[in-house]
Amino acid sequence: MEKAIILAAGKGSKMWPYNLIRPKSMLTVGNEPLLFHQTRILRNLGVTQIRVAAHHKIEKIQHYFRNDPSLNIHDVGPTKGTAETLLKGLEGISDKQVIVLYGDVLYEENDLQRLLKCKEPAALVGKLKESGKNHIGCLLDGKEEYVKEIIGHSREKTTHQFLGFAFPLEWKSKLVNSAAYFPRVDVGVMPPEEVYLEGVLSDLVEDGAKLRAVQATGHWLDLDKPWHLLEANYEQAKINCQQLKANQLEEGAHIDKSAHLGGFVRLGKNSSIGRNVIVEDNLWVGENTHIDAGAFIKGDNCIGDNCQIGYGCYIEKGSVVGNRCKVLHGSELSGVLLDNVYLYHYMEIAGIVGENTDIGAGTVCGSLRFDDSFQTQQVKGRKESLKSQELANACYIGDHCRTGINAILLPGSKMGTGSILGPGVILSGDLENNKLLMVQQNLVKKDWSPDKYGW
Repeated sequence: MEKAIILAAGKGSKMWPYNLIRPKSMLTVGNEPLLFHQTRILRNLGVTQIRVAAHHKIEKIQHYFRNDPSLNIHDVGPTKGTAETLLKGLEGISDKQVIVLYGDVLYEENDLQRLLKCKEPAALVGKLKESGKNHIGCLLDGKEEYVKEIIGHSREKTTHQFLGFAFPLEWKSKLVNSAAYFPRVDVGVMPPEEVYLEGVLSDLVEDGAKLRAVQATGHWLDLDKPWHLLEANYEQAKINCQQLKANQLEEGAHIDKSAHLGGFVRLGKNSSIGRNVIVEDNLWVGENTHIDAGAFIKGDNCIGDNCQIGYGCYIEKGSVVGNRCKVLHGSELSGVLLDNVYLYHYMEIAGIVGENTDIGAGTVCGSLRFDDSFQTQQVKGRKESLKSQELANACYIGDHCRTGINAILLPGSKMGTGSILGPGVILSGDLENNKLLMVQQNLVKKDWSPDKYGW
């Protein structure tokens, strides 16, 4: 197959606060958008015609790929769900079968290669990593060769979730007649009014159509909620750094003799590792980035282009720093910085900081509760219990935010896009988009003099 469609039209509301200024397909993993990873893999596998079926914040996609005219970015307009998105995305395409991928899934090349080789209708499926209540899932037949049953957000019945499809064009007409609600749910489960591609496939399977199951054997991740973005970056940083088998220094790159390297380093053009820097494991660095003055980096880290890192800062293992970021003056980072984030002056950041965000001096993200338990997260008003302290207790700061000096975010807090946390404020829970939260201070003024000391 030489043609692929990537579904990237949805609003991704469960990814709040990172869905306001970008589609989920443009979330960065290892400093490259998901769409970049997907198109790179598809082209490596010989897929020459790739169409992105998009609408929400489509200008972000168009701008990033502005120098790649071979990528067909197709505005499908507002749709009622993935069935209609695919139907509109197929306009003008004539072929026996096309690859259909989700724009918010991180794939491994070997799994997509196996899907591409399928000559019959097929689904790439992965074993559920979370409760089936969070996904449209499926059951496989006894030999695990074909999809047996498809159910939406089942309490306990499903074993796998969908990651992509080899979709035959002869099924295109079925997309027109998709059900207004998901056709198969557990009793008592309330589906939204939305037309789902998986709902169409559920009807086809029930009517006797064969849908081969290609089980993913490599690493994959469906980015649905903020902690998935954190998890994906940790994994991608590890993958990038494990590729290093020797130091890789591009033109103009330099390592100072006083630096201590406990692993291998990749430095892009004109980047440098300077005085008294400590790197304990492998490190991947972009172009024009300077790491200097006693920075302590644990390794398995990705750092982007045009960054300044140094002056006694500490970067925890697996963390990712975006482009045009500053991590300086005793700042501590465990997590992910998107592009253009500034960390100055003695602060502790644990989680994700959205792009173009300025973190005030002394800002602290708590990551350990007094009772040593995991924070319950809220997603669209629904409680989510996570199994990892690192993900549950992380703080999630949106894009275009600011914090004042000595602001505190308690474990699991989230800040909406465009919001400000004032000096000395303690944030517990979630702060909405475009809000300024300030402390209302009560002051008492009294006279004071040497008389108070008995003079």
